[in-house]
Amino acid sequence: MSWPPRSPSGLIGAEIAGYRVERELGRGGMAVVYRAKDLRLGRTVALKLLAPEYTRNDAFRRRFAQESRVAAAIDHPNIVPVFEAGETDGILYIAMCFVAGQDLRALLDREGPLPAATTLRIAAQLASALDAAHARDLVHRDVKPGNVLVAKGVDSDHPEHVYLTDFGLAKKSLSLTGFTTAGEFVGTLDYVAPERIAGRPVDGRSDLYSLACVVHEMLAGTPPFRRDDHLELLWAHQYDPPPALSKERPGIPAAADEVMRCALAKAPGDRHGSCLEFVAALRTAAGDLGAAPRRRTPTQVDRVPPPAPPPWAGPVLF
Repeated sequence: MSWPPRSPSGLIGAEIAGYRVERELGRGGMAVVYRAKDLRLGRTVALKLLAPEYTRNDAFRRRFAQESRVAAAIDHPNIVPVFEAGETDGILYIAMCFVAGQDLRALLDREGPLPAATTLRIAAQLASALDAAHARDLVHRDVKPGNVLVAKGVDSDHPEHVYLTDFGLAKKSLSLTGFTTAGEFVGTLDYVAPERIAGRPVDGRSDLYSLACVVHEMLAGTPPFRRDDHLELLWAHQYDPPPALSKERPGIPAAADEVMRCALAKAPGDRHGSCLEFVAALRTAAGDLGAAPRRRTPTQVDRVPPPAPPPWAGPVLF
């Protein structure tokens, strides 16, 4: 099997570990995700194939097997279920529940800032999923809009059902840093916690920081820190104070700024005790968030295309 597939149609129709590949859903530096048919059970799945270099890393393979078992054991309504994980023809794969819908990245790109009520509903579901993972010592380390799937909810009171995905590559250790053994950075720079940039140990509070960055983007239209250069962005996460959300989104009470400053604190110990605690504090501080979102006028920073990321700054797909 050649890697990476040269085109989205490169593996269409192929049978891999009992799954027939139907179409490509997305790709990144570490993996390609396909929609596939489970030939044994007749169900549709999302099939993630990891690049061969990870298969050749014995430590990664052992960790992959262990963490996939832990991820598959988490039974939570806001975490994409993992059906199976294994290795075939030198490729590590994960078969997950296929979620019909779109990811939060596509929703934000289309809609811009979201209504505050929608933001709080999405944030609460993500917080619940993350706290459940943290209770099992799983640290996601790549909480971002692209890893949040938004499906249709059950009724008007619950108009969207949110799923957090990519737990098959989460890092199960309170002592792991943001870097792989090869020195590559794991994560996406717009949402990365300061301690991960510094190479310090991480725990669930790193995911809390990333969740707060996502919440800021849902309300303000952009992540909290926007810089022309990747190094400037890394510096901002570590040293610059976050902007006041109330100034970026009309109608947000100033009390919400303190909640966001706490969630985005540089030191993990200064943040909220859990993701749900953060969302509850934001809901309390915000009160009646009825202000309509205002589409943001692109700034000069936004118009400048970002430079190519250094080798250690590649995002993790899904």
